[in-house]
Amino acid sequence: MNAPYPPPPAAAGRDRTTLWGVLGIVLGLICCGILGIIFGYLSIRDAKRYGQSPVLGYLAIAFGVINIIGTAIWRASGNYPLWND
Repeated sequence: MNAPYPPPPAAAGRDRTTLWGVLGIVLGLICCGILGIIFGYLSIRDAKRYGQSPVLGYLAIAFGVINIIGTAIWRASGNYPLWND
């Protein structure tokens, strides 16, 4: 009896797990925590879809949250440069 054929490999050109993860980490660290969270979610979604590791996505979400919390604390302390008019 013949074994069933294995499923076809995922299209390598459509796997953007690393791209979303790196974008999320960079944007989450530098400027935009919300974009870091969004790209982190996209990275985790693609990682599950293509059988990759979701670590970059989780890091992107963590850095995005840290950015948002840090910015909120910075603004609450009164040292935010755009508010010192």
